[in-house]
Amino acid sequence: MSDTPFRIDHDDAGTRFVVLAAGTELATYVYRPDTPLEESPKPYLYPLKTLSGAPVGVYRPWDHRWHKGLQMTWSHLSGDNFWGGPTFEQGAPGHGYVWRENHGRQVHRAFDRQEVSGSEVSVVQGLDWIAADGEVWIDETRALRFHGADTDDGVWALDFTTDLTNVRHEPLELGSPTTHGRPGAGYTGLFWRGPRAWTGADVIADGGHEGDAVMGTRGDWAAIAGEHDEIDGGATVLAFAGTTSASTPLTWFARSSAFACLNPSPAFDTEIKLEPGGTLSLHHRFVFIDRVLGRRELEPLVREFAL
Repeated sequence: MSDTPFRIDHDDAGTRFVVLAAGTELATYVYRPDTPLEESPKPYLYPLKTLSGAPVGVYRPWDHRWHKGLQMTWSHLSGDNFWGGPTFEQGAPGHGYVWRENHGRQVHRAFDRQEVSGSEVSVVQGLDWIAADGEVWIDETRALRFHGADTDDGVWALDFTTDLTNVRHEPLELGSPTTHGRPGAGYTGLFWRGPRAWTGADVIADGGHEGDAVMGTRGDWAAIAGEHDEIDGGATVLAFAGTTSASTPLTWFARSSAFACLNPSPAFDTEIKLEPGGTLSLHHRFVFIDRVLGRRELEPLVREFAL
């Protein structure tokens, strides 16, 4: 691999920064968003692009306005919604989703550290997770590492690491719609939503799983490969589940039949109980590849970027 230099540019307003490599704005990290409360305001990475500048994300799609590129979320957190939109309630009329005034928000506190070494950019951020009643429930330390850019292979990688510490005076219950009664809806945690053009794209995963059968599986990695609108060619997004400090295993919420998404869910079907003062630590990796790859072609990159 021949490393390609990275650069980071902050805006004057103090709301976002852009990470660049090979003359392309690869990722914009919006850390002070102007998101409506009903969408559970939180930092997000969008636009997201390959090294050639092709899009590998979506922003506020009509079906889920709270989906924004790549973002850290939580759909069920002690009765509050840090995901956005309606909250799933078992037994509720219709599909079980109810609009409630229970939306939490993630608020940027400060950047504790920034390092630019040429071959990578690392940023460490402090955030407060604030409940609907205004109380701070979580003190988060988040690290973003942009690295592995190689113009020969058309690839770059992002590591996402977070420590979520309960600063409430009682336990926090971290769950998902599945832990609250909806089968196969275990979305929560770090969530990537792909371009609209990738609806129905190929999904493959560790262990030989493919398509919608990836949903609910546990393995080291999952990937989606799709063709672009407007421009020729396609790309592949490879995600590594990584690690969790919880006893509940990371489980894939991944599909493309309704829309393309990858989410190594920390609480897919089992709730995490985080005691006061306790910390949940998560570490994930996403790799963005400038061509469509099948399983056999993807395997060398899986080995190269494995956590």
